[in-house]
Amino acid sequence: MRIEDRGWQRIKVTRAGRILTLALSNPGLRNAVDPRLHEELSEIFYAANDDRDSDVVILTGEGDAFSAGGDINWFRRAIDGEDRVPGVMEAKKIVFGLLDLEKPIIAKVRGPAVGLGCTIALFCDTIFAADSAVFIDPHVRVGVVAGDGGAVIWPHLVGHARAKEFLMTGDPVPAAEAWRMGLVNHVVPDGHLDSRVEAFARKLAAGATLAIRYTKVSVNLGLKQLATAILDASIAYEMTTFATADHREAVAAFLDKRKPQFKGV
Repeated sequence: MRIEDRGWQRIKVTRAGRILTLALSNPGLRNAVDPRLHEELSEIFYAANDDRDSDVVILTGEGDAFSAGGDINWFRRAIDGEDRVPGVMEAKKIVFGLLDLEKPIIAKVRGPAVGLGCTIALFCDTIFAADSAVFIDPHVRVGVVAGDGGAVIWPHLVGHARAKEFLMTGDPVPAAEAWRMGLVNHVVPDGHLDSRVEAFARKLAAGATLAIRYTKVSVNLGLKQLATAILDASIAYEMTTFATADHREAVAAFLDKRKPQFKGV
């Protein structure tokens, strides 16, 4: 079955020649990750790897946001026992799906890339950001550990000291600063983002695709070892903090539009 025909509800799949584009699509919530999108993210990169009609992948968000991160209403339902928390195996498959994808994947980021949205953008091979882009991993602001891969990729890209600063505060990183600190490859004017990404994707697609593919695989070997060493523990810590009073307070405060009062429990 073609990847386009697999019934994705939260990811739009299109192609131009040998270039495959995956667009996160939850537009009413600025592409926030709800249970359906979380499940589809755990499958889509493996499906893209198996797609015989593409050599390059572009990952982007529909509309003016890459992704607003985890759907806070999903967290509220999980707290109330009305829905499941994010699955551990799903979370691992999202990260390792990106790392196991042999084809080069380009992140095209416009607007906010938050939480898991930020993580999947940073795990891409080359990251193009519009000047409107902002990168945020605010897990701690909702009382949970940055367990979905942030603890792997941020230190890898910008060093441990900077990574810990932004992961422990949840402070935003605007596009220009993200480029200066090495978090992204390119920052371009918003109106030029599509054309710059398309040109780069065409350049890769016109190259020696097997050589490009296996060069990526070789570079990723070290990153996969790092993810294997860190991800189980960080996800376990995240699952633990989903059950804390601080997480419940953060969700309630967000929905009440007030500042949370954390107590460290």
